[in-house]
Amino acid sequence: MARVTDIFVADAGSEPMRSVDHVEAVAGGLRGDRYCEGRGHYTPFDVCEVTLIAREDLERIDEELGPSLAAGEHRRNLVTEGVDLHDLLDHRFRVGEATLRGTRPRPPCAHVEELAEVEGVARALGDGRGGICAEVLDPGDITVGAEVVDLGSTDRTDETIGRLRSEED
Repeated sequence: MARVTDIFVADAGSEPMRSVDHVEAVAGGLRGDRYCEGRGHYTPFDVCEVTLIAREDLERIDEELGPSLAAGEHRRNLVTEGVDLHDLLDHRFRVGEATLRGTRPRPPCAHVEELAEVEGVARALGDGRGGICAEVLDPGDITVGAEVVDLGSTDRTDETIGRLRSEED
């Protein structure tokens, strides 16, 4: 079962991430998180409402770097296990009571490495291991242990092409 293993929020950009047991997903992000509140490091230029990263990728990064990243130093909100997050891009998915849509991969940045004070973190988060960004479609509570369920693609290209072709006939 795909699930959330950890939840992190920060009050403002560059502030330490705090581990929480639950969070409310609302329009614009996670209540109390820096980007939802307009206080993120990259606000308003490069905002992800919610960021997700796979526990499996964090474990591989820890093996490569030697010293483990302390909880939340990856600067992502939700840590998951049992799901390839890239499969959720352009898909709607449920996390706990909230519905999200995967919008784009989340590339690493120098800011993460600067805050973590661990050389190589940004590089280690590369190669598709930096997680993804998601937008909140339907609000709801997310808890540690919440199931992650893929609800299907949001790409309607094939559907639209099929409809247009049937109209031509």
